[in-house]
Amino acid sequence: MSEEESFEVKIANAKTILERLMDPALPMNESVKAYEEGMKELQIAEKMLEQAQLQIQILKNQEQ
Repeated sequence: MSEEESFEVKIANAKTILERLMDPALPMNESVKAYEEGMKELQIAEKMLEQAQLQIQILKNQEQ
């Protein structure tokens, strides 16, 4: 991945992984790998959201 993916892409990736996890035919070892991958995507998305919230707060403080 050469450029950073957007928040929306991270959430879409996590949803795709969740759909894979819902497949009862998915072997246990693949389920664990998919779960870890999904959690990583969500953690990155959460950090992006926190950063955006911080930027909004900074902008609000500058307006005052």
